[in-house]
Amino acid sequence: MSTFAFAATDTTSNALSRTLHLLALNPDAQERLREEVTQARKANDGDIPYDTLVALPFMDAVCRETLRLARQEIVLPLSTPIKGIDGREMDSILVPKNTKIFISILNTNRDPLVWGPDSLEWKPERWLAPLPEAVHDAHLPGIYSHLSQELVMPEVVLSTLVSQFRFYPPEKEIIWQTTTITTPTIKGSAGRPQLPLKMELVNV
Repeated sequence: MSTFAFAATDTTSNALSRTLHLLALNPDAQERLREEVTQARKANDGDIPYDTLVALPFMDAVCRETLRLARQEIVLPLSTPIKGIDGREMDSILVPKNTKIFISILNTNRDPLVWGPDSLEWKPERWLAPLPEAVHDAHLPGIYSHLSQELVMPEVVLSTLVSQFRFYPPEKEIIWQTTTITTPTIKGSAGRPQLPLKMELVNV
């Protein structure tokens, strides 16, 4: 599985690649998602209506959890006080004109003060229960806004793939490199982006 082609959107294909990689590393979650999709197909004569597909709880949880750990296109307010170099505690920062600002989106979506002590774990189940109040208070637009726009194609494709194939981790370690977009590469390789997952047909 070296290439997924989508109309003018590298971020969509990379989101799907990241999701499949995480499902390959978490076979229990993969089986749970496959069962949910399979049951939905049976209940709808093999063709899941779009409204039904996007309402599948675990499908939604898998996509949201993948975005939480992978997404990098959000802008964050200062949510907790910090200490300045003079030792004073500040809850706001004056930013002069033309100041360059670097925001660590990866750290924000992994902050245990926001997401809890399991913030570094990929756990779709967190989206099936009430989220910590800190998540709502942080107003993280990258997790919620544009979600329906960016996950339409991955959900449709993911439901098809996971119901027909079983995915296994590759033999070599995969590193996700962040440049303009985040892409998978084989550790120690300077070559093109690739995600060589193992696959087999599911006996339905």
